[in-house]
Amino acid sequence: MLESVKIARRQSEIRQALAELVGKEKPTEDETRSMESMDQEYRTNETRYRAALTAEDQERREAGADLETRSDTEWSEMMGRFELRQVALALDEGKGLTGATAEIVEEMRAAGGYRGVPIPYAALETRNTVAADQVNPKTIRPIIDRIFPGSVAERLGVQRINITNGELAFPVATAGAVFGWQTTELGDVGAASPYDTAERSLNPDHTGGAQLIISRKALKQAGEGLEAAIRRDLNAVIGTELDRVVVNGSGAAGQPLGIIPGAATYGITSTAVGATATWAAFRAEVVAFMQANAITSAGQVNLGFDPAIWAELDEALITGTAVSEWDRLAKHVGQPAISNVIPAETAIMTANVQGIAPGYLGLYGGVDLIRDPYTKAGSGALVLTGLVTADFTVPRGLQTRILTGIADGS
Repeated sequence: MLESVKIARRQSEIRQALAELVGKEKPTEDETRSMESMDQEYRTNETRYRAALTAEDQERREAGADLETRSDTEWSEMMGRFELRQVALALDEGKGLTGATAEIVEEMRAAGGYRGVPIPYAALETRNTVAADQVNPKTIRPIIDRIFPGSVAERLGVQRINITNGELAFPVATAGAVFGWQTTELGDVGAASPYDTAERSLNPDHTGGAQLIISRKALKQAGEGLEAAIRRDLNAVIGTELDRVVVNGSGAAGQPLGIIPGAATYGITSTAVGATATWAAFRAEVVAFMQANAITSAGQVNLGFDPAIWAELDEALITGTAVSEWDRLAKHVGQPAISNVIPAETAIMTANVQGIAPGYLGLYGGVDLIRDPYTKAGSGALVLTGLVTADFTVPRGLQTRILTGIADGS
């Protein structure tokens, strides 16, 4: 037991004993001496208690850190035992869930909002399968941001947030303190400026679905093949669509509003380059970031564009050298995200400023997996629909810039 806890208990005992003695109108000499002795002990213990807290501070910090790490590790290990084939068989045959799968499903059901079997997004991460006597190359990562880690949105710095229910708002400062100098000896230093904020919100208004058909043959085969197929298909289709809506979501027909269609709404600056892709074009935008006090070095910029722009940058050599425009770009900015998700002749540049991500993708709960028993009833196949509720917002347009009309040389 910690010394501070022992002292605190003793102090409680002293207070209780003193409360009994002070209630007497005529205490005896022994009781008076006892009160004086306990009062002296109480004051001494106060000093000892403060000293014990100071001495135990580091021990408490280490214990707290150990508990946090242990909790994350235990949850990750449990997620590693989640079996999607159990979910498929439960929907097809009514077979009961067992083990870690049953425990996780029940915990998610307690939050409500699911018609079918809830599946956590972390369970869709592709896993390596090795022989039982080999070392398992599994990497334990934090729950947030482990979903679809190779996505374009992730490379652009967009942060994924798991929301149980309700609305999540991000207050962003739009006006604040103003510095001014006295113009006269008794003059004011400047007019006061109100601290104003505007809110960007994530709402559960956008729901889509990923459909998967599992043949009867697949259901009867070995479980590992089915497990890998379900993970791979759901991971690919959900990850690809979330990437698309972050960049190109129309904001209509049920879709969230993405970066490019929502540039005007989010206050994102869009610049028409109208020239062949060069490092100079991107450098101008990096300078604009710096002049807006958003970044202090080019390495803080996240960049993404389509493969044709990469090919043009890599082909364009600087006169008299073997150094390409791509080499110059990668030297300063790092490895950009290259994907067809980003429209042709367009590039997106983002920056994380003071811990605020350039965009937030809210994922509500998990995947709600529902069975359709009718569509393929004649063939005995299992039709699954995974419902996904998500929203996207850009809290501060200053942290994102769009370049259009970048000629790819074609």
